Amino acid sequence: MTEARTEAAVSARLWDWPVRLVHWALVLLLGFAWWSVDDHLTWHRWSGYAILGLLLFRVLWGFVGSRTARFSSFVKGPGATIAYARTLPNRDPADVPGHNPIGGWSVVALLVVLLATVTTGLFAVDVDAFEAGPLSDRVSYDLGRQFAVWHDLIFRILQVLVAVHVLAVAYYLVWKRTNLIGAMFTGRRRFAADPGLTFAPAWRIAAAAVLAAAIAWIVSKGFRL
Repeated sequence: MTEARTEAAVSARLWDWPVRLVHWALVLLLGFAWWSVDDHLTWHRWSGYAILGLLLFRVLWGFVGSRTARFSSFVKGPGATIAYARTLPNRDPADVPGHNPIGGWSVVALLVVLLATVTTGLFAVDVDAFEAGPLSDRVSYDLGRQFAVWHDLIFRILQVLVAVHVLAVAYYLVWKRTNLIGAMFTGRRRFAADPGLTFAPAWRIAAAAVLAAAIAWIVSKGFRL
C-alpha cells in the first residue's frame, strides 16, 4: 500500500514565495533581535520595525494571498482540530495541502505572540529612560517600565512556542516521513495527487507589501509625519 502511494506521488507547488520569504526573514530577524537586545539597542529597534512590517504583511496575506496562505484555509474549528489530532500517532505521511488544523492554530499563536512582543516593545522604556520605544511618550514612565517587563515575558513565551514548532517539524520528519522544512525552502511538496492550488498575482503581493511597509514606517516614527 505504501509503495503504491509512493509511486503515485507527485511534486506539487504548495507555498508561494511571499510566505517563504516572511518565514525565513522572521527566523533571521528574531535571532538578530535577541542578540542585539543588550548592547545594540538601536539595531534591536530597527529589527523590531522590520518584524512589524513582516507581520503586517503576513496578516494581510492571510486574507488576500494565495490559497494556502489564507487563514480561511487552515484555521479550523474544534471538531476538525480534534479529529486531526487523533491521526497524529499514525505513521502515514501528511497529505494536507497546507497547514493542518493543529499547525494552523500554531501559526495563529505565533503571529499573535509576535505582534504582542513588538507592540509592547513600542511602548517600553528602560530604567533610566534613555532608551525607549517610539510610542513610549504616549504612556507614563511607570507604565513604560511595565511594558518593558511584558515585552521580556512575552518574548520568553515566544521562545517556548518556537521550540514547540521546531519539535513538531522534527516529529513530522522522523515519524510521519513528511519534510515540512524542505517545502518551506522550495515551495513544493509531494502529494498523492496534485491538489491544484491557486496562487495570488504579483500586483497583490506588491500592494500588500507597500501597505505593510508604510504602516510599519509610520509606527516607527511614532505617528509623527
